[in-house]
Amino acid sequence: MKALHWDGSTLSLRSDVPDPEPREGEALVKVRLAGICSTDLQIFKGYMGFQGIPGHEFVGEVEAGPEEWKGKRVVAGINFACRTCEWCRSGRDRHCPTRTVMGILGADGAFAERMRVPVANLHEVPDAIPDEVAVFAEPLAAAFRIEEQVSLPADAEVIVLGDGKLGLLCAQVQHARGRRVTVVGRHPKKLALAAAVGMHTAVADEFKPRQVDMVVEATGSEKGLELAMACTRPLGILVLKSTVAAEHKVSLAPVVINELQLVGSRCGSFPPALEVLAEERIDVRPMISDVFPLDRGVEAVEKAAARGTLKVLLRA
Repeated sequence: MKALHWDGSTLSLRSDVPDPEPREGEALVKVRLAGICSTDLQIFKGYMGFQGIPGHEFVGEVEAGPEEWKGKRVVAGINFACRTCEWCRSGRDRHCPTRTVMGILGADGAFAERMRVPVANLHEVPDAIPDEVAVFAEPLAAAFRIEEQVSLPADAEVIVLGDGKLGLLCAQVQHARGRRVTVVGRHPKKLALAAAVGMHTAVADEFKPRQVDMVVEATGSEKGLELAMACTRPLGILVLKSTVAAEHKVSLAPVVINELQLVGSRCGSFPPALEVLAEERIDVRPMISDVFPLDRGVEAVEKAAARGTLKVLLRA
C-alpha cells in the first residue's frame, strides 16, 4: 500500500508498505480522508522522536475485523491502551502508562491507505456527517476536553490565544456554550472565521493583554504561555493546548502569585463532537484550506506548514 513515512529527518511517500494485519481486538480500516494538524508538523521538527507513518485525524471504513463493524464508517480515539492496568480499569485509558498513540508514539497512523485500530477506539460516524466534516472529530473532541476538565459559568469571559485549527475549534466550543469569547491571532482571514459566528477578535501585534476568567493557550508557540499568564485573572483558569518541539523559558511565578488553575488539556471524548457535527451546531467546512491526494502527501504537508494555512486534508 501507499503511505507517508517519517524516518526522523525526511518525510517520503512509499508505495511498497505492507498492508497492516489486524490482531485480536483490532480492525483494519481503509482511510478515506486524513487531516494534517499542528502536532504532525511538530513531529516533523522532532516532537516525541516519532518514526513511522504519521497522522491521527481521519475518517475511514472498516474492511476487516469483528463482523458487526465491517463496512461501517468510523473515526477513532488515538490512544491505544492496554485495557488491563489500573488506569485503564478506572476509565483513564488515555493515560495508560504503556499506551501507544496513533501516528505520534509507537503506532503507525493515518497518512496511509490502510491502518489498524483497536476496536475499542472506534466510533461510528452518523450518516448525516460527510467525510470532510467527520475528519474533524478528533480535534473537535480535544476542544470539548476543556468542558470535561473545568467548571466555568455560562457567561464567563474567555480569551483563546491562537487562530489556528485547534484554537478556532476551542473558540467555537466556548462560544457555543454562551461564553464571551475573544480570539487573538496573527491572520486576518482566520480571525474572520471567528468574527463571522459572533466572536470578538484581535490581531496579536495590536492586542493589549487584559485579564479574563479563562485563557486557552493554543498558539503552538513557546512564547504563548507568557502571554496566557498575563491574560488570566487571579484565581482564573489557564488551559494549555499547545504541544511544541521547543523548550519554554518563562517564569511561572504568576501562576503562584495569582493562584491560577493551570490545566493541561489533550484528548477528549468523541460523542459530543460527533453530536454537534451531526446537528451542524459547529461548522468546520470553512476551515478546510485544501485537499490533496495521498500521492502528493509531501506537498500537502508543505502546504499545511505555510503561513496562513488552516486544515489540509489527504484523500487516500
